[in-house]
Amino acid sequence: MSALAVHPVAGALGAEVSGVDLGKLDEATVAAIRRAWLEHLVVFFRDQDLSPAQFLAFARRFGEPIEYPFVKGLDDYPEIIPVLKLEHETINFGGIWHSDTAYLERPPMASMLIAREVPPAGGDTEFANMYLAYETLSPGMQRMLARLVAVNSSAAADVSRTREDRIKDSARAGAKKEYVAAHPVVRTHPETGRRALYVNVAHTVAFEGMTPEESAPLLQYLFRHQVRPDFTCRFRWRPGSIAMWDNRCAQHNAINDYQGHRRLMHRITLAGDLPQ
Repeated sequence: MSALAVHPVAGALGAEVSGVDLGKLDEATVAAIRRAWLEHLVVFFRDQDLSPAQFLAFARRFGEPIEYPFVKGLDDYPEIIPVLKLEHETINFGGIWHSDTAYLERPPMASMLIAREVPPAGGDTEFANMYLAYETLSPGMQRMLARLVAVNSSAAADVSRTREDRIKDSARAGAKKEYVAAHPVVRTHPETGRRALYVNVAHTVAFEGMTPEESAPLLQYLFRHQVRPDFTCRFRWRPGSIAMWDNRCAQHNAINDYQGHRRLMHRITLAGDLPQ
């Protein structure tokens, strides 16, 4: 615990945590990591040589791992999803700004990735702060959004493309064709009490009670606004790097700039609550 240090990586969000072995955690260290995570929205760790069993044990210190609706997990660890792009593939898994599976009634609280294989360059992940996205809107816009509910769908065309390759070779049996859930456009974080903008370009298709065409102008404005450069940070992966982010107040985007190279990550998501 005495060696743990937190180093912010950008003004908006993100911090690298050093001086900790995630395979050997005590309660005080877990509590310190959670405090850093709640403050910085996403925390990063380097040089963590964790087996799948150790990665899953680490995740369980922070919440309940859940399975992904569309893609099978590892044979022995179904809660761990391979996030893979092969050398010949052109579309990457998760290559669009989003909060994970916002189309579920209870979207995940958190997600975490560990890098197994990375390209020689590229394949970074961007993160964006949805507290700032909400807080920088005008008071009039905030009042209007407070009354709105967003409809989120797993079948939106752009995000569907990002999982096509994995569904071809590792689709999960019994997955629905489409998942749909309605959530407040502005949600209150259950642990910090702060308000965050909770729409995203990958999943949000309309406002409840409006047509997609009626919803589009305002949604397009919000999609542009919420990923302004000054709301973001960017993480470069190395084998053994881990990122853990808060889906309740952060979005992420996997950059697809490493054509011809293989990239393999393992992902775990943690059960969340009903957005309020």
